[in-house]
Amino acid sequence: MTAFLNWLVEAIGTMGYSGILFLMFIESTFIPLPSELVIPPAGYLIYQKQMNWIGVIASGTAGSLLGALFNYGIAIYLGRPFILRYGKYFGVSENHFRKGEDFFLKHGNISTFIGRLILGVRHYISFPAGLCRMNLMKFCFYTAFGAGIWVCILAYIGYFVGDNKDRIMEMSRQWTLYVIIGCALLVALYVFWHKRKQRKETE
Repeated sequence: MTAFLNWLVEAIGTMGYSGILFLMFIESTFIPLPSELVIPPAGYLIYQKQMNWIGVIASGTAGSLLGALFNYGIAIYLGRPFILRYGKYFGVSENHFRKGEDFFLKHGNISTFIGRLILGVRHYISFPAGLCRMNLMKFCFYTAFGAGIWVCILAYIGYFVGDNKDRIMEMSRQWTLYVIIGCALLVALYVFWHKRKQRKETE
């Protein structure tokens, strides 16, 4: 793993920002390439003054967005017709799908934003967004917003930790916990706001 991390540092240094964009595009699709192995080496190169913050954050976020749009497109053009036609054979009736679609249309913004911050979810949150045909501009905004925050965190880790693989993974786990706590608080605030809004509309 250390050899692979060293190779990534060298590769990113050679390919530059286009390399970050390409690797984050792959990471944001369903291919299992952890962002923890892409952005921290770029953060280390910022420390070495071979890259800058704006370039790393912009290319990392752009790559994440492009990968998410790739999944979004797959869901629209392949997933939706498949589920509507064959979902009943897998326990997903058209009625269940419609309910899920209604939920995501109502709460897709916060779902997309939070999904980009949670490990194991960020790679797949684009699929329900595409299946439910979430507004494309909103999808891009909340995807880029969430991805940008995570890229900043990982670049910060790489800047201060360097190319120490064990420390990178340790700090990534710590920050993942912090992010999950923050997301839980955000969801609680959102639920409170949504219920309050519903009460006002009822009155």
